[in-house]
Amino acid sequence: MKNLLILLSLIFVVGCKSSKTIIITSDQVKDTVTFLTSDDLMGRNTGSKGITQAASFIENKFKTYGIKPYFETYRDNFKAKELDAYNIVGFIEGIDSKLKDEVVIIGAHYDHIGFAKAVGNDSIANGANDNAAGTSAVLAMANYFAEKKNNKRSIMFVLFSAEELGLLGSGHLAKRLKDQDVNLYTMVNFEMIGVPFTDRDYVAFLSGYDLSNMATKINDYVGSNLIGSSEIAKKYNLFKQSDNYAFYREFGLPCQTISSCDLSNYDYYHHADDEADKLDYNHMASLINKVIPALEKMCNTPTKEIVMYEQD
Repeated sequence: MKNLLILLSLIFVVGCKSSKTIIITSDQVKDTVTFLTSDDLMGRNTGSKGITQAASFIENKFKTYGIKPYFETYRDNFKAKELDAYNIVGFIEGIDSKLKDEVVIIGAHYDHIGFAKAVGNDSIANGANDNAAGTSAVLAMANYFAEKKNNKRSIMFVLFSAEELGLLGSGHLAKRLKDQDVNLYTMVNFEMIGVPFTDRDYVAFLSGYDLSNMATKINDYVGSNLIGSSEIAKKYNLFKQSDNYAFYREFGLPCQTISSCDLSNYDYYHHADDEADKLDYNHMASLINKVIPALEKMCNTPTKEIVMYEQD
């Protein structure tokens, strides 16, 4: 009887641990943004010493989380206008024997423009909202999934370089994965999530909203109106302005960007004042925590539920 009680206690404890809730905190995302926006990194321009520091920071995070490189190393090397550049690519293999062959990409770009028009004595464009914010989201989600170990599909976590030079990093990787015949399910990109909207009935918008059912499925998965459509994003064709587009172009699948800034609610785009102290970290953590259950669902549904709409 005593042994039975001990066994039942162990089962209870293990069950509690396996179902524990992992919460992304505002401090967690703030710490990432603070490092990436340090003046020491000099605006993280492609080919610079600063972006090399940023890449090492991301690689060390992946190592700490126990996330393996997708290629031989974390670095997916390419040339960006004669500069040496590299995306950082981590990978968590799915736990289902069949679904693990399907891949969900979660990405953001970690580069920025280096310098901008001086404001006072400061000309370093530290790129807090664009896109240390998105980078912090991907790293937080990588940490989450590495701890949960519950994804049936495989997940590729990608931090892109040379986005600011014309989506060169995502273009390189999308073509490389297409040439390898990777079974991509969907790609979810995070761009400029550092500030909230104050005049919307949703938290973030999805670029290319009308191309697929991704927004509808995300809202169904989380049970709220989390993701909406931005008319301003349509006006500026933001769907084609971030790293999701290269994957859409190569694969013709739902590859879209989640953002809470459509250039109407932030005055510091490509500006020296795009600094860490301008961001709302409670908003960022809240958005990430709300999106994670949708990503979990994407990684675990028996069939591919997110699909392109038929276009006229």
